[in-house]
Amino acid sequence: MRGSERVLDRLEREQALDAVAGRAHAFWSKALRSPRLRDLLSGRALGHPLHPAAVIVPAGTLLSATLLDVTGGSALRPAARRLIGLGLLSAGPAAVAGWSDWLDTDGAERRVGLVHAACNIVGIGCYTASWWQRRNGRSGVAKGGVAGSGLAASLAGASALGVGGWLGGHLAYALGVGVDTTAFQRGPADWTDVLAAGEVTTALRQVEVDGVPVLLTRVDGRIVAINDRCTHRGAPLSDGDRDGDCVQCPWHGSRFALTSGDVVQGPATRPQPVYEVRERGGRVELRRSEVRALRANPVGPSPDRVPVG
Repeated sequence: MRGSERVLDRLEREQALDAVAGRAHAFWSKALRSPRLRDLLSGRALGHPLHPAAVIVPAGTLLSATLLDVTGGSALRPAARRLIGLGLLSAGPAAVAGWSDWLDTDGAERRVGLVHAACNIVGIGCYTASWWQRRNGRSGVAKGGVAGSGLAASLAGASALGVGGWLGGHLAYALGVGVDTTAFQRGPADWTDVLAAGEVTTALRQVEVDGVPVLLTRVDGRIVAINDRCTHRGAPLSDGDRDGDCVQCPWHGSRFALTSGDVVQGPATRPQPVYEVRERGGRVELRRSEVRALRANPVGPSPDRVPVG
C-alpha cells in the first residue's frame, strides 16, 4: 500500500474524530435547517453539487496570489493582495456549500470531510494573516525568514489548501460523495416481465430487475417505474413516504417526481432514472431508457472499439 493510501486509510478509521464531527454536525444541522437554503447550497438547480464549482474562485485567486508573490516580484504585490481579498470574500459561500454536503455523510466520509474542512480553514486563516500583513506593509519575507510575513503566510496557506484539495478529491473520486449512486446501474435493455399488474397499487413497491432495485407504483391509474436507489446517498425510496405524485427519501428528505424522476426538493441534485413500462396480458414489463456509455459498459473496453495492437 502506498504511503498516501496508508494515510487515507488511517484517517478513514480514526474514530477519535467522531466527537468533533458530532459537534460540528449539530451546529451545521441547526444553521442550515431551512430546506430552501439546503436546496440552494446543494446545487439542485445546477444538476450537480455546488461546492466543487464554488471553490474555483477562492482556490484560483488565492493560489494565483501566491504565484504572483513567488514569480512577480514586488511590483505585483498589490495585485496579489487584491487577489487574496477576493479569495477570502468568496471562500465563505464555498465553505458553507461544502458543510451542507458534509451533513449527509457518515463514517469514513464524515471523518475525511472534517479534516478536509480543517485544512481549508487553516489555509484561509493563513491567507487572512497574509492579507493583514500586506495591509500593514509587510508583503515580502521578513528578515530572517520570519513566518509572520505576508509571503510566508501565503505559502503556508497554499500548502494547507493543497492538502485540503487532495482530501476533497478522495472524497469525490474514492468515496463517491456527491456522485450519482445509480451512475453504474443498468437495468434490462429488453422488455422484462416483472409481476402481475394487479399487484401494483398506489403504494410504493420495490422489485429487483437484473440486479437493479426498481420502485413501482401507480399515478393516475398508470404504472410508473423509477430506480429505487436514491441518487443522493443510496437510500431505498420504497421505504420513504409518498406525497401526492412525489416520493420523499427516508434518509435526507429529498423529493422526486414519480413520473419523471425529477428532483423536486434537495439535497439530491440528480434525477432518478426512469424505466419504460407496459402492460401485456395482465403482466407488467419494463426496460431501461437509452443509457450512457458507463452505465451500459461500466467495466472493460467498449464493445464497439477495436483493441490497440
